[in-house]
Amino acid sequence: MAQRRTTHRSSTGRKLYAVRKADGTFADIQTYKRAHAADLRRSAKSETSAKSTKAAAKKSARKAAKKASGAAAGLLARARKAVEGVMKTAKKAAKKAPAKKASARKTAKKAPRKAAKKAR
Repeated sequence: MAQRRTTHRSSTGRKLYAVRKADGTFADIQTYKRAHAADLRRSAKSETSAKSTKAAAKKSARKAAKKASGAAAGLLARARKAVEGVMKTAKKAAKKAPAKKASARKTAKKAPRKAAKKAR
């Protein structure tokens, strides 16, 4: 808990804070300006615990997001690998496949023409 201070004025008119001991004697005398600045630099326990809780929540959220993005990246990499494998096998199959033979319909049309040419 913050120590209770007694206020005074210096001979020049500046505000002073005096901290007293239990027996009533002065433990410390500071100008208001210095004491106030020191108070601002310090923070209460409730403020620091709230900050640390908030920071911990933020950190765990960041960690979860990173983990999720890592899992998504892994799935994406596996999908790419699978697609590459399928493409590879398709290319191999295309190379091995024999040239297409003319369909029966086309050969049927050509036959009478050839016969007619020979007859001429």
